[in-house]
Amino acid sequence: MTSKTRIQDAFSKGEGVLRFTPSWVPRPFNKPGMRLRLHPDDYYAFGLSHGAIVERWFSSTVSAVMGNNEGFGLSQVDTDGTTAGKVPFPEALVELGAALIGRELQQQYGTWPMFAKFYDYQGPLFHHLHHGEEAARLVGMNAKPEHYFFPVQYNNHVGDFPVTYFGFDPSVTKDEVLDCIRNFDHTDTRITRLSRAFRLELGTGWYTPPMVIHAPGSLLTYEPQWSSDISSVWENIVSGEVMKREFMVGHVPADKADNADYIFSLLDWEKNICADYRERYFRPPVSSSTSRTHQENWICYGNEYIGGKELTIHPGETYVSKERAAHGCVVVQGYGQFGAYRCEAANLLRFGQFSADEFFVSEDAAREGVTITNNAVYEPLVILKHFGPNCMAPKR
Repeated sequence: MTSKTRIQDAFSKGEGVLRFTPSWVPRPFNKPGMRLRLHPDDYYAFGLSHGAIVERWFSSTVSAVMGNNEGFGLSQVDTDGTTAGKVPFPEALVELGAALIGRELQQQYGTWPMFAKFYDYQGPLFHHLHHGEEAARLVGMNAKPEHYFFPVQYNNHVGDFPVTYFGFDPSVTKDEVLDCIRNFDHTDTRITRLSRAFRLELGTGWYTPPMVIHAPGSLLTYEPQWSSDISSVWENIVSGEVMKREFMVGHVPADKADNADYIFSLLDWEKNICADYRERYFRPPVSSSTSRTHQENWICYGNEYIGGKELTIHPGETYVSKERAAHGCVVVQGYGQFGAYRCEAANLLRFGQFSADEFFVSEDAAREGVTITNNAVYEPLVILKHFGPNCMAPKR
C-alpha cells in the first residue's frame, strides 16, 4: 500500500481526523524534568551524544535544529497502528492539501504553518531570542512567535526555577547589553542581572513575540509556535553549564557572526524594555464557552499568528467540539472517544510506543463538529488545541 493510499484511507476512516504517533526531541543541554510521561529508562533513547529527551512536538512539519538534522520533531501520521503505516505529516499535507488545512491556509502558506510542543527542563533555559522576519530570511528560516501555557496535568513538580526572565529592565542601556554580547567568549556575563523575572503560574501563559529575549523557567510548558526552530542565545553560563558560541551565532550569516552590533540588532529594543511588559504579554485563560457538559478556555491568544484552547469535558458527558479552522490536539487528562477514535491521555509511554492522545482535525471536520465523549466516572477529559492564524482567537 502506498503512502497516498494509506493517508486517504486513514483520513476517510477517521472522518476527517488524523491520529499521530509521539514525536520526541532530545537536546544536548540542561537536564530533563521527567514530566513528559516517558518511561524513566528511555530519556536517553537516542544515545548520550544527543542528550536527554526534553521535548515532545505536535502537528509539526519541521525538524528540530540538531547536529546533522536527523528529523527529530517531525510528526508522523498513524494510519493503521503499525510502524510500516507511519507517514510523515508533510506527505499527508501534500496529498490532502486544502482538504486537511482549508483553502485559506493552503493558499497563503502552502502548508501547515505552526506546531506545538511540550518542553520539559529541570532547570531554567538560557536567555535567548528568536529572530524577526528579515533576520530569519537571511539564513533561510522563519521568524518564531511563540506562546506558553503551563498545564496543571503535566506539572507534578515545578523544577528548579519556575521563574522566567523577559526582556530587560527599562533602566538598562544598550551599551550594557552590547558588553554582554562582546564578552560572550571571555567571562560569565550574568546577562539576566539586566532582565526582570516573573514567577510562573500554573493554568496561565505568556505570549513572546520575535525579537524579545527571554529565559524560560522550569515548568513543563505547552508551546504553540510558528514553524521554526531559530534562535540566538545570549546567556553564556546557565546554572553552571557553559553555552558554546555557536548557540549565539548559529543562525547568523557568517560575515556577521563577529559583529556585535548586528547581533544586537536582532532585538526589538522598545519591546524588550517596555515598562508594561506583563500587561502586554501575560495571558490568563479567557472563557470561550461553558455548559453542563464542558468548559472551554482560550489559553493562547492576543497575537496574529497562533492560538490555543483548553477543553474540559465533564465525566460521563458528550460534547460536539466545533471550530472554524483546522487544528491539532493533545489529550492531557482522562479517556473516552474522539470522533471515530478512542482517546486516552498518556500515563507512561515507552520510547517508540504508539499513543492515543494526539490528533489533527481537518477544517471541514472542525466546522461540522467532532463528537467527544468522556467515558470516565469521575475524571475530566482535558484536551489542549493548537491553531494557526485563522482561528479567530481574541485580540486580548
